[in-house]
This record gives sequence, C-alpha cells and structure tokens, in this order.
Amino acid sequence: MIQLDFYGTLVAASLVLLLGRGLVTRVGVLRNFNIPEPVAGGLLVAVVLLVLRALDIEVRFDTSLQAPLMLAFFATIGLSADFASLKKGGRVVGIFILAVAGLLILQNAMGIGLATLLGLDPLMGLLTGSITLAGGHGTGAAWGTVFSEKYGLASASELAMASATFGLVLGGLIGGPVARLLIKRVEVPGCHAQEAPRLPKGFEQPNRERSITPFSFIETLALIAVSLLVGNLLNGLLHGTAFELPTFVCVLFVGVVLRNGLSAFGLYQVFEREVSVLGNVSLSLFLAIALMSLKLWDLAALALPIFIILAVQTLVMALFAVFVTFRIMGRNYDAAVLAAGHCGFGLGATPTAIANMQAVTQRYGPSQIEFLVVPMVGAFFIDIINVIVIKLYLALPFFAAV
Repeated sequence: MIQLDFYGTLVAASLVLLLGRGLVTRVGVLRNFNIPEPVAGGLLVAVVLLVLRALDIEVRFDTSLQAPLMLAFFATIGLSADFASLKKGGRVVGIFILAVAGLLILQNAMGIGLATLLGLDPLMGLLTGSITLAGGHGTGAAWGTVFSEKYGLASASELAMASATFGLVLGGLIGGPVARLLIKRVEVPGCHAQEAPRLPKGFEQPNRERSITPFSFIETLALIAVSLLVGNLLNGLLHGTAFELPTFVCVLFVGVVLRNGLSAFGLYQVFEREVSVLGNVSLSLFLAIALMSLKLWDLAALALPIFIILAVQTLVMALFAVFVTFRIMGRNYDAAVLAAGHCGFGLGATPTAIANMQAVTQRYGPSQIEFLVVPMVGAFFIDIINVIVIKLYLALPFFAAV
C-alpha cells in the first residue's frame, strides 16, 4: 500500500487539475461536451487506481484538506452574495425550488417503484433515490444508519456510500452534454458583433485573468478565515437543536452577513474578483481530491438490480433537466446553464453543480444569476426539502408495515 501524506496529496491534486486541463484542451469529445476539468482528470486517476488495486497496489490519500477546502468554497459563495443580488434572484430562486422539490419526489417514486419491480426491499429504493443522489455522502451515511438500526436493512450504509459515489461521478458527466443539447436551441448572449460583451463576475469564468495585490489577497483570506471560524462556532451552538444545519450552510450564512454587514456600515467593500479566485482554487482542489480518491471498486460491488435503478435515475435526471428545469426556468441560455447545474447537485453535490456551470460558461459566455441561485438552493434549501420529502415517504402506510 502507498500512503500519501498531506503534501503528497496536495501535489497529486494539483497534477490532477493540470491533467484535466490538458485532457479537456486536447480531447475534442471532452471539450465539446463541456466536461469539467477536475472531473476529467480526477476520474482518469480514479480509474488508474482501480487498475492498480486489481494488481494488489493500493494508493491512499490524506483527505484532511478536503473539508476545509469545501468550507472555504462555500464561504466565498457567501461573500459573493449581496442583498441586492439576492432580491433580484428571489423569483428565480422560488421557481427553481419548485423544480428541485419535484425532482426529489420523482427520484424517490422511481427508486421505490423500480426496487419493488425488481423484488428488492422498497427501502433500497429510497436509498437509491433522493437520499444519496440529491443528498450526497453525508445524507446517505446518516439515513443508512437509520435504515440499519430502525428498519433492519442489511448493508444499508455500504449501499448508501456506493450510490452516492455513483451519483457524484454521473452528476459531473451529464451536466455538460445536457447543456450542449439545450444551447443548440437558444441564442447565446453576446454572440452578435453589435452586442457589447459583459465582463464576467464571480464564478462565471474561472480562467479569466484578475488583478490582485498581496494586501488585498490577505484581506480576502481573512474574510474567508473569519467565515470558517464563526461558521464552525455557529454550527456547534446549533448542534442537537431543532435549528441544526450542516456546517457549510453556517459558513455560507456567515459569509453573507460579513459581506453585507461591512458594506452597510461603509467599513469595507468585498473584492469580488479576488473572492472568486480563491473560491475557484478551493473548488478545483476539493473536486480533484474528492474524485481522485473515489473508491470505484465500491461501484463494482453494486448488484445488477441496484445498478439498473441508478442508471434509470441518471436518465430521469437528464430528462428532467431538459423537459422541466430548462422549460420552467425560461427556455434561454441562462436556463440551459441552470439545467447543467441541476444535473450536478441533483445527482451529486453543489460543488459539482458549480463545476458543470463553469465548464459551460467558460466556453459559451457568462450567466451571472445562475451562480447565485444554484449555491443558495443546493447548499441550503435542498437539504430542508429533502428531509421533508423523505419523512413523508416513510410515513406512508406502505413503509409503516416494513
């Protein structure tokens, strides 16, 4: 076994990003279908590690940096959100929440229906539904324990982790192709010569050059650090109460308060371009570590019926993004970018959704409002709605007899 320490893992993650950039630049299929660079590089390394494991060579990474990077990314999302933008995106957020809720209900209905048809425990259908796909590894681990202890479902936690891994991989792969299909039907803003191109903001085009200074860098780094510190303290205070929230939601909330509080009192204006640079660095490294350390052999352990359910769920997600998300969000370029993001966190996680949208906007052009809507819904509202939907399903007489 080869064990990489903190520094070795950081070097590996950096190389994965460079590898992903090279692959997307040189491989036309990846570029044309808008596959995010961390996904391209990370999955290739994960496949190589799967082959090495078959040869009795196992490589393990120090993933201690993964959680801080994810929290730093959500802190920058909070620091990028001013109340004026939140107000402007209010109606869009409300409509998107309805789309998200509809998908959660559909995912569980499909999971339970397919599990029943295949002769499996219907609880397995819930685990291969919104619990692991929209909820991710954290939600899957929590409900896997509940299903094992309360309902006696064997290997529930293992199934949850494998399903969440499947969703994370596919969420990063289908978003780009879905957006490419939809963009063919719409007019991309700024594609005509008479239209003055709008300068991108925030996370829209991560590769665009941005001017920074050492002192401003330290100022922004301090804001992120404060968001992490206070967010973790807030999470500790809320732990075990009716208001308990995931840590990243607390960090994002603190970032929003910092951004708007300092601005309201005239104390400091957040340097958005610099926030986006640090946010994109955190996001890219987080995804690189997450994807290169995927245990793809867990997917090989999935029984054929479970694999069928997850494959159908992936198809349902793509169709939902095309025929529901895209249509109710306006049938325009912004709606196409949003559909790519929905694929990301409808099957995987919010960072995957952002990476999907960045891959699209980097090629076709900015789409500002989506980078406000998706983090808000994916980091906060989806967890609340998901819990409600899951509990409503478990309250059905069908499960009461289980």
